[in-house]
Amino acid sequence: MSQRISVAARLDRLPDSRYIRRLVILLSLGGCFEFYDLFFTAYIAPALYKGGIFTPTTKDFFGVGFASFIASLFAGLFVGTLLFSRMADHFGRRSIFSFSLLWYSAATLIMAFQSTATAINSWRFIAGIGIGVEFVTIDAYISELVPKETRGQAFAFNEFLTFLAVPFVALVSWVLVPRRLAGLDGWRWVVIIGSLGAIFVWFIRRAIPESPRWLDQHGREEEADLAMQRIEEQVRLESGRELPSPAPEKEDIASSSASWRDIFSKPYRRRTIMLAIFHFFQTLGYYGFATWAPTFLLSRGVTVTKSLEYTFLIAIASPFGPLLGRAFADKIERKWQIAGMAALIAVFGLLFSAQTTALGVVFFGVLITLSSNWFSFAFHAYQSELYPTRIRAQAVGFVYSWSRFGAIVSSFVIAFFLRLYGNLGVFVLIALGMMVVVLVIGGWGPRTNLLRLEEIAQ
Repeated sequence: MSQRISVAARLDRLPDSRYIRRLVILLSLGGCFEFYDLFFTAYIAPALYKGGIFTPTTKDFFGVGFASFIASLFAGLFVGTLLFSRMADHFGRRSIFSFSLLWYSAATLIMAFQSTATAINSWRFIAGIGIGVEFVTIDAYISELVPKETRGQAFAFNEFLTFLAVPFVALVSWVLVPRRLAGLDGWRWVVIIGSLGAIFVWFIRRAIPESPRWLDQHGREEEADLAMQRIEEQVRLESGRELPSPAPEKEDIASSSASWRDIFSKPYRRRTIMLAIFHFFQTLGYYGFATWAPTFLLSRGVTVTKSLEYTFLIAIASPFGPLLGRAFADKIERKWQIAGMAALIAVFGLLFSAQTTALGVVFFGVLITLSSNWFSFAFHAYQSELYPTRIRAQAVGFVYSWSRFGAIVSSFVIAFFLRLYGNLGVFVLIALGMMVVVLVIGGWGPRTNLLRLEEIAQ
């Protein structure tokens, strides 16, 4: 242990500033296209059924139905988060951030021109690898750049911006999916738009500095100091006054090397098991509704056009969950935000399944969406707080991979339940999954609000 003014202390004493928010905006632009990709899964489904490429359900778990399209994405996300997220710990947040975005963009563009279920699923899987790495890197990046007093607000603001992609892709799908333009089916244009936009964002991201915490942890102290000086100068110029002095502190300057064993060492073993269980079950509620909503409506006899119209109206609410939560993000303990929103998802889902009118469908769909997206920013902030910088991306990637594995399983399980038990059976299953989330996070989760990352790690 040694006594020094650390990079962490210099970052955490910074006041709220437009400069830090601008960095969060740049990071969020990448998340916009990833959310666009995740959510167009649901909105292009009716066109894939109409074209005979996929069917809504199958008679067994492994038939070529829409569940395989969902599962191929999450299989890629699983591989990306589990096997490749550690690259952000090794090569840095910034380089992996850009590389994974280009990977996703190229694979998605190729997928847009495929015509068989096998080819579409194969390129969907490859694109999912890039998205999986990107998600983990964004979480690590934001947690390391933002002062502790506004960390929750930063994640809420990040997801408010990224969820703007959801009503956008819903609107684009509503307009394009029923049509054929320039010899291409509308669903292909929906996919192409997302892949081309990601290339534009890659150029913007060059303005983002490498994480000073990551540089410092890897022994690149001069680069870390230079990065901090630039950040401090920008914040100082904006505020028009001198920054408060950071306090010297005792800090462990142990080696930056890390291994998989570190994720299961004390005090991280309990956190890792908790988050793995949490992620396996939370996908039932979060992605269960988000990726199947139009299919639920089609199963009730709603037309393709009307199902897209209803889901567009529901999608408009997507950015407002994080926006509402931002006011409470650093005032209510993070673990209780997660548990509370999980309980609401369960209740609103059961009520959604019982609706027989358009107003009821849209109203409870909106409530599920608001709860889900508050839930989302809270757990993204939470999981990135629970590990130290040297293993943050690797650890978050490991626990987050369980949500991807859970989504693969749940896509087939939901298709099976939908065929045998209808919408009500699916939402009973979702409710049970979210109750497990409440028990695991509420019972095992440590508190994190307003604590330094280094303090939480200890």
